[in-house]
Amino acid sequence: MDELVKRDGLYYGKDSKILFTGGVTGKEQGWIKGGKKEGEWVRYWSNGQLMSKVNFKNGKEEGEWVIYYSNGQVRQKGNYKNGVMEGEWDD
Repeated sequence: MDELVKRDGLYYGKDSKILFTGGVTGKEQGWIKGGKKEGEWVRYWSNGQLMSKVNFKNGKEEGEWVIYYSNGQVRQKGNYKNGVMEGEWDD
């Protein structure tokens, strides 16, 4: 993500006017298609534990979203539809 820049909600390569498409690696990992997050994205704590698992469709949160404590235990869990929280969320 350090090699990307976000403008008007879309991701571009640094110093580029072309929308980014490709995989992102590092503490945050996933796929960007046409400048928008797509599919499953994961984030990691500095200790290597999973921090979050989120799904995107056309740049908006879609489906299950799970956030974890740094010890690996689930902190919060819920669903998104078209970028909006939906239904009951477990805290």
